[in-house]
Amino acid sequence: MADAHLAPSLARNPFSRSPLRHSIPPSSSSSSSSSLAAALPSASFRSLVSMAAPHGTSCSPFTNCQNPSSFPPPSLLVFSGGTAFNGVVEELKKMTTRVAHVLPVSDDGGSTAEIVRVLGGPAVGDIRSRCLRLSDESTFEALAVRRLLGHRLPLDPSAAKSEWYEIVEGEHSLWKGVSRSYRETIHAFLAYFQNQILRRPSDSFCFSNGSIGNFFFAGARLFFQSLDAAIFLFSRVSEIPKESLVLPVISTNDRLTLGCELWDGTIIRGQNEISHPTNGCMEPINKDCNSAAKLPSGIKRVFYISSEGSNLLHEVFPAANPSVLEQLNKVDCIVYAMGSLFTSICPSLVLLGIGENIASRSVPKVLMLNGSHDRETTGFSASSFVTAITDALNRTHGDPHKSLKKLPSDYINALLVPRDGQITVDAENLAAQGIFEVVTVDSIQEPKVGTVFNPRSLIKALTDLIHKHRDFHQAYSEAVNNNRTHCDQ
Repeated sequence: MADAHLAPSLARNPFSRSPLRHSIPPSSSSSSSSSLAAALPSASFRSLVSMAAPHGTSCSPFTNCQNPSSFPPPSLLVFSGGTAFNGVVEELKKMTTRVAHVLPVSDDGGSTAEIVRVLGGPAVGDIRSRCLRLSDESTFEALAVRRLLGHRLPLDPSAAKSEWYEIVEGEHSLWKGVSRSYRETIHAFLAYFQNQILRRPSDSFCFSNGSIGNFFFAGARLFFQSLDAAIFLFSRVSEIPKESLVLPVISTNDRLTLGCELWDGTIIRGQNEISHPTNGCMEPINKDCNSAAKLPSGIKRVFYISSEGSNLLHEVFPAANPSVLEQLNKVDCIVYAMGSLFTSICPSLVLLGIGENIASRSVPKVLMLNGSHDRETTGFSASSFVTAITDALNRTHGDPHKSLKKLPSDYINALLVPRDGQITVDAENLAAQGIFEVVTVDSIQEPKVGTVFNPRSLIKALTDLIHKHRDFHQAYSEAVNNNRTHCDQ
């Protein structure tokens, strides 16, 4: 169960400092991707991507089961990384599939790092991970496709290379259950990925712990010379609901590198070096919250740096994906998901236009607080998370000509907190920041990461917040209309 803690107020909308600032939120509509059929390599492939993903109907907290059209499912935009929020995606799909998942493309760890090193381009690991979580599981073939694209090669480089050849030659048992049209499509882009590797003999590719989904993604991106086209293809192959969007926060075909500036002036280059240093090791990244040594100083800000740069003089300013900005202006709720604060969430927030669009919306803006500290947030309280997100959206510590002066409550108006979490909820400081809605949500204990949200309780709490906001607007609108009627009389 979720417990709400509200500061005393009269006729207060919990999602704003002043109810008079609110207007009725605009109606939401989901974006549709344009067809790429003309550019695709085979008739079976063109047939495949033109198929609409099957959709079932079910009752959710937003559905009137007697009249389903009365309360359409809410639309959400979720800022997250590729790991922590994955655990609640399945539960979220029961509430709504109208979700824009916004993910960074600066992850430089694991098998993604090897792809970027040899073939260049943006990191696709987080995007691939979310696409797999959203993929269809309703048929035997859907499960077979998901199993193939979710497979990882062995750690031993020799064994990994041998298994890769077995897969790319179509002889591996993972192909069992995959129909001819899907098989030809997936195989074509895996083969294209292999061809691109062979064309770079000076850079020996290491297949250790490689993700088949990442290889497929990289092959599609290279073929189309477009990350968006690769995501569209992956979404169709894995039959993601058409109204679910997986959006890179930066739409680019180039490599992006994340940097961070510590409060003591130290500059760290590379997302993995900031969050989970591996000393160049190809083994899986250990995301145990206590696995990495503490940073020498707290993180002041994150920024993007040129691929060859190493200091603040090499800072670059990529543009935000226009589709992300478009969705921010449409959705019924904006969510900052749990995860690595500075390397999963903030890289999507520091871009020009993101803060401006979020501040302009009168919708629930919900922070899902982490249950445990990590290398990036040692000693943080709940209000510290709010401050870090506010600074990122305001671009406070960057170019003063590009900074904003918005208040924390312009960006966040509700917190969901896991019960028994490590992070102190300092209610007085949150109230000083203009945040009065703090909801405690049931949690579970994970051996490696500690306290995490109970997925069902989390989505129920989120649903209740959106309902509360909708009901407030409905009551406010009725009161305004009644007042006008009274004045007219």
